[in-house]
Amino acid sequence: LAGALILAFSAGRLGARASAVIGVGSVGLAALATVFLVMTHPGGGSATSVTLWNWIAVGDFQPTIGLAIDGLALVMMSVITGVGFLIHLFAAWYMTGEEGITRFYAWMNLFVFSMLLLVLGDNLLLLFLGWEGVGLCSYGLIGYYYQTSANGQAAFKAFLVTRIGDVFLALGLFLIFMELGTLDIATILARAPELWEQGSVSANLAALLVLGGALGKSAQVPLHTWLPDAMAGPTPVSALIHAATMVTAGVYLIARLNGLFLLAPDVLLLVGVIGAVSLLVAAFAALAQTDIKRVLAYSTMSQIGYMFVALGVGAFDAAIFHLVTHAFFKALLFLSAGAVIISCHHEQDMRRLGGLWRKLPVAYGGFIAGSAALVALPLVSAGFFSKDEILWQAMAADQTGLLLAGLLGAVLTGLYTVRLVLGPFHGEPGSDHARHPEPGTSLLTHHLPLVVLALVARITGTGAQIRNNGRTG
Repeated sequence: LAGALILAFSAGRLGARASAVIGVGSVGLAALATVFLVMTHPGGGSATSVTLWNWIAVGDFQPTIGLAIDGLALVMMSVITGVGFLIHLFAAWYMTGEEGITRFYAWMNLFVFSMLLLVLGDNLLLLFLGWEGVGLCSYGLIGYYYQTSANGQAAFKAFLVTRIGDVFLALGLFLIFMELGTLDIATILARAPELWEQGSVSANLAALLVLGGALGKSAQVPLHTWLPDAMAGPTPVSALIHAATMVTAGVYLIARLNGLFLLAPDVLLLVGVIGAVSLLVAAFAALAQTDIKRVLAYSTMSQIGYMFVALGVGAFDAAIFHLVTHAFFKALLFLSAGAVIISCHHEQDMRRLGGLWRKLPVAYGGFIAGSAALVALPLVSAGFFSKDEILWQAMAADQTGLLLAGLLGAVLTGLYTVRLVLGPFHGEPGSDHARHPEPGTSLLTHHLPLVVLALVARITGTGAQIRNNGRTG
C-alpha cells in the first residue's frame, strides 16, 4: 500500500528507474515480511488475529479493520507476495521504454495490497473491500494500453462481468448478517452449524450467493467470458491476474467458508459440476486458439476448474495445493510467453512464430518446465502431485462423472500444451520477427524470475512426493 501511495501521489515526477525500484521493492519487502511470519507462526492450526480499529458502529453492526493469520492465510500470502515479487521483477525488464510506467507500478502494488487485504481480513466486509479492490485494479491494468479502444472495452467487460458476481456475493453477505447477526468469519463458521440445519433453505441460499461471487472472480461458467479478453493488458498483468491473485480469490473464498458449504451439500456438489464443465469448455477452447496468451488464459480457466472440482468433493486441501502449484507454473508460462513476445517485437500469433528454441533458450526452458507441470508429467513436476490428488479425491468421493471429466481434461491439456510448445519453438519461423528475435540478456530481471519459478515448480513436486511417501509409510 505504501508503494502504491508513493507512486500514485508522485504525479508522474518519478523516473522509470525510481518507479521500478519502488514498485518492485515494496512487494519484495512484503515477501520478506511473509517469510518472517511463516518462520514465526506457531502452526498447529492456531490463528493469530489483531484488531486495528473499529470501522463502522451502527447498532449491532460493528465490523472492524481486523487481520487474521492462520495456515490458509499464510499459504495465500506466500503465493501472492512470492510469485507477485517475481512478476514485478520481470516487469522491470518487460516494461522498459513503456510510457506511464509509474501508473503501471502503482496499479500493480495496489493490486497486491488488495489481494492481501482479501485473504487477511477477519470479517467478510473487509474481505469484500479487498475483493472490490482487486476488481478495480484489474480494470486499470487490463486497460493499461487505453489508447486502443479494444483494450478499454476488454477492461470494461472484465469489470462488468465480475461485478455481476460481486452483486451475488453482496447479497450473500446481507443474508448471512441477517440470519447469523455477524460478518466475522470465525463467528460465522461457529454459529452456522448451531442455527442452520444441513440442507436448510438459508444454508443453501447463502452458499449459492457466495458461489455466485466466486464464479465471477475465478472465471468459471457462466461468468468466464471476461478472462480471455483480459489478455489485452501487459503480460506481467496477465501473470499476476491468472497466477497469483484475482482468479484464485473465488477458490480461497469457498475454502475459507468451507463450514458454510458443508451445510449445503447440494451446492457443494454444484461447485464441482461447474468446475468440471468449466475445465472441459476451457480445454476445448484452448485447442482452437492461435494467440499464445489466449491459450494460457483458457488454460487458467481449466485449471481453476480442477480446483472447483476438488472443492466440490470436499477436498479443500487438494484445491489449495493445486492453487499453489498452479501459481508457480502458470506464472512461469506467462512470463516465458512475455519473453517470447518482447523478443519477437510483440508478435504473439503462434502461426507467425517458430524455430525459437535455440534463439531463446531461457524462455524455452521456462516453457518446458511450466508445460511439464501443466500437463502433470508424472513424478517430475509439481502439477502431477496436485492434480493427481484432486482426481484421487474425486474417485474416493464416488463422483465418477467428475473423475471422468478431470481425466478427459488432462488429455486435452496435454494436446493444447504440446501445440503451445511446438508452435512457437519448433518448426520453421513464420515471420521476420521470429527469424531475428532479440533475446533478453538481463540476469536479474529476465533470467532470475524464470529460473526461480522453474526450480520452485520442481521443488514443490519433490516436497509433495516426500509428503505422500510419508503418509504411505
